[in-house]
Amino acid sequence: MFYWLLKYVVLGPVLKCVFRPDVRGLEHLPERGPVILACNHLSFSDSIFTPLVLKRRVTFVAKAEYFTGKGIKGWLMRQFFTNTGTIPVDRSGGKAARAALDTQLRVLRSGNIAGIYPEGTRSPDGRLYRGKTGVARLALESGAPVVPVALLNTDEIQPTGTLIPAIKRVRMRIGRPLDFSRYESGDRFVERAVTDEIMYELMTLTGREYVDVYAATLKTSVESPVKRAAEAGDPVRTSSRPDPVPATPTPPAAAGPPPHHR
Repeated sequence: MFYWLLKYVVLGPVLKCVFRPDVRGLEHLPERGPVILACNHLSFSDSIFTPLVLKRRVTFVAKAEYFTGKGIKGWLMRQFFTNTGTIPVDRSGGKAARAALDTQLRVLRSGNIAGIYPEGTRSPDGRLYRGKTGVARLALESGAPVVPVALLNTDEIQPTGTLIPAIKRVRMRIGRPLDFSRYESGDRFVERAVTDEIMYELMTLTGREYVDVYAATLKTSVESPVKRAAEAGDPVRTSSRPDPVPATPTPPAAAGPPPHHR
């Protein structure tokens, strides 16, 4: 009930009026049945704009920190994510990540839409980063089609670290469903190939440069020296963007799993 009020009565009409979503490819989203939405991740607002433009309800996973914030901002975020059905995930991996995946499987087996960010975290500089194989395991274990969703400019509307979004027309592109039901789960080579195919589609839809490095790895490599310098009392160079990391000259494979798995 709260979700319906939030989307259709309170928040939805205001956001649509202010940000005038430009969405192409809505016809690619199946009207019924389980679907996995695989989205690139540029901004906190991705999880707001994506469900806004779809008629069907989308269940996302989000980092657990969104549910444990302090103060008014923390309370508002916790209320929003809780009441829109967002699932907290411990990004430290292991059993906690598996529990979130199992929850998304239950969403799919109920015939609903599960949203996931294959990169695992927001892009630190707007480029598209290597996908984690959780999206492949979700697709292979459920048999659900994967619909790639490209957020084109949410990093311009609400850059990381900003609270008040800029008033710009949000632009999204939805790709054709990808069917991986012919493959079996449990093979890490198949999971990597499936993930790379999904990332290739996102690269094509977004037009963004692809970097064959995990975004979380890059963030750690940038943040660690800064943290050490701060703890030591040394001057810290600040920048709105991390130092560039060379992009791989070869985009993620688009042809699916290796030949011996076909």
